[in-house]
Amino acid sequence: MRNQIAFLVHGKYALFTDPLTRMGGEKESYQIPTYESLVGVTSSIYWKPTLIWVIDQARVIKPIQMESKGTRPMDYNNSFKSNLSYVSYLRDVSYEVKAHFEFNKFRPDLSADWNENKHYELMKRSIRAGGRRDVFLGTRECQAYVEPLTAFGENPGAYDDIPEINFGLMFHGFNYPDQTGKDQLDARFWKASMKHGVIDYPRPDTCEFIRSNVRKMSAKDFNDHNFTYVDREMEDES
Repeated sequence: MRNQIAFLVHGKYALFTDPLTRMGGEKESYQIPTYESLVGVTSSIYWKPTLIWVIDQARVIKPIQMESKGTRPMDYNNSFKSNLSYVSYLRDVSYEVKAHFEFNKFRPDLSADWNENKHYELMKRSIRAGGRRDVFLGTRECQAYVEPLTAFGENPGAYDDIPEINFGLMFHGFNYPDQTGKDQLDARFWKASMKHGVIDYPRPDTCEFIRSNVRKMSAKDFNDHNFTYVDREMEDES
């Protein structure tokens, strides 16, 4: 697939949670990455509103380990006060990720930017450079690093020999207005599992469980003042 990439992402810590329930207090990471967190990683590597990233698969390379830390987050109701809470992070994580991009049909105003080959070339350069923006795993304090892969599955994984592990109901991701055509933010959930160390994520439009009506939201407008077409980007980099 011409628009598909594979990369390795790794870091000292990760915190994959349901964003709707992590406003304050104790936090505990899911055992595997959420779909939304990996969309965030790929978007940090390369993103434009022209594209929608679809996460196809992820492989867990290192064993799942947890570590709890005491933190002093800002009080949600009083910015001058801090609280003591414990956060359970994943420790020493590494994942192979396979993803592809599709053009956002809900943004016909950006159709002049639908040049698959040029986006693909810029995307490969961005992976080799370690991403265009800071990469993190689930939350800002969990800094991460990306590296290109020759092929998905080239590294031995910690769970390659285990037929299946089920993780129950898990946050999948958000339905954003500019990807659905509706002025509404929705949250998706799914029954997560891993087979021989590989997580096959369902596409957002086929995710079984939907929690709707998170809040009203409108798609952002893009114009010549806040958007650069890929043809211009290629000219600037050449």
